[in-house]
This record gives sequence, C-alpha cells and structure tokens, in this order.
Amino acid sequence: MHKDEIKGAAKDMKGSMKEAAGKATGDRNLEAEGAADRTMGKLQKGVGNLKDAARNALKH
Repeated sequence: MHKDEIKGAAKDMKGSMKEAAGKATGDRNLEAEGAADRTMGKLQKGVGNLKDAARNALKH
C-alpha cells in the first residue's frame, strides 16, 4: 500500500465527516468543502493505486 492511498483515505473520511456536519447544520460552505475534500481524497487514493501498480509491474 502506497502512502498516497493512506493519505487519500484519510482525506476522504475527513471530507465525509465535514459534508455530514454541513448537512446536519445547514452549513452549505462546510458541506461543499467536505465534498471537495472527498473528491481530492479519492483522487489521491487513485494516484497511490497507480504508483503501487507501476512499482509491482517493474518488480516482475
């Protein structure tokens, strides 16, 4: 597992919590910020997956 996958998962989780808090309190800015964090987290996880795949392909 690449460190970007771990960081991305954490950012995704943080974004989910922000988004839920924004929905619960009616804070649209917090909700949007959470959605943005989730998207960035998913992208970062994807980059980590690609790096892992490349590293594994080079080993073989």
